[in-house]
Amino acid sequence: MHSAYRAAAHPQTGIKIVMKTGATRIVSILRAAVLVLVVLSARCQAVGSIAFLMEEPYGTFGAVNPTGHAAVYLSRVCAASPTSLRPCHEGEFGVVISRYHKMDGYDWLAVPLVPYLYAVEDPSDTPRYVDRQAVALLRDTYRRSHLLNLVPDNQFGLAPGGDWTQLVGSSFDRTIHGFQMDTTQEQDARFIARFNDRRNVSHFNLFFHNCADFSRAVLDTYMPGAVHRNFIADAGLMTPKQVARSLLHYGKRHPELHMTAFVIPQVKGSIPRSHSVDGVAESLFKSKKYIIPLAVLSPEVTGGVVAAYLVDGRLKLPKDAPVFNIGKDETLSPPITEAAASAGSN
Repeated sequence: MHSAYRAAAHPQTGIKIVMKTGATRIVSILRAAVLVLVVLSARCQAVGSIAFLMEEPYGTFGAVNPTGHAAVYLSRVCAASPTSLRPCHEGEFGVVISRYHKMDGYDWLAVPLVPYLYAVEDPSDTPRYVDRQAVALLRDTYRRSHLLNLVPDNQFGLAPGGDWTQLVGSSFDRTIHGFQMDTTQEQDARFIARFNDRRNVSHFNLFFHNCADFSRAVLDTYMPGAVHRNFIADAGLMTPKQVARSLLHYGKRHPELHMTAFVIPQVKGSIPRSHSVDGVAESLFKSKKYIIPLAVLSPEVTGGVVAAYLVDGRLKLPKDAPVFNIGKDETLSPPITEAAASAGSN
């Protein structure tokens, strides 16, 4: 018996599916469907992501030093412990890794994404509104469950003071701006091996070995040479805003990485709101308490600061960046274009 053939292309994969008419048509369709599912599954497994997190400053220290905090999120790298990395299992959301000051002598620590942002383990438990008491309770509950070896009780059996609170519930204190790119399994495996093998001992320095310098080192594992210092606007200091600025330019030159931007808003509540991230020259330019005395004492230096900011210190964040929702691909914006990533005033 003569059989006719009809060809069609799957809308997502582009794979041509040849479908027979007659007795074997159903079998052919089923085989083609299985092939499509296998290809889609392989693609999902093959493409992960790395995101630089530029976190807004807050509190007294943030008012004095408005450069903010820097961290890196990896979607397929997870934490075997705060100081040991492993590949993620199915259903896990990845890890946030960063450098901290005076954190039990370690250079870097890794915390699962959900507790890092909201101090809970299940995304469904994310609070919609918080006050200081609720934040303290959530953080201490997570500490007692997962961080006691790193952050033990004080002499009264209570949560100690210190910077450990930066490890959990970051979104209670500030808004976070993310810049995300694709990664491969090979890159993730190389990163895990390299950072598990390196000596994890703190040598924190605010000027030349800070959290932004660490983020640069992490990103360099995936994208060598993508992030560089700015000797004009930041006097050679690595700042979170300079990392973001470098990545935006890098993303324009490498569209195959599909750079996207997102924002993680500060959780609503009575906690004071964070404020915008500034670079070195930018913070001087925008602060009257610094720029006015400087202009009186040294007009030439003041002119240099203003020129440095205007020439190479501004950054326009992509407009209408989507809100990041854990585990939702649709939160990602279209790839950043040259127009969206252009320099300009905030």
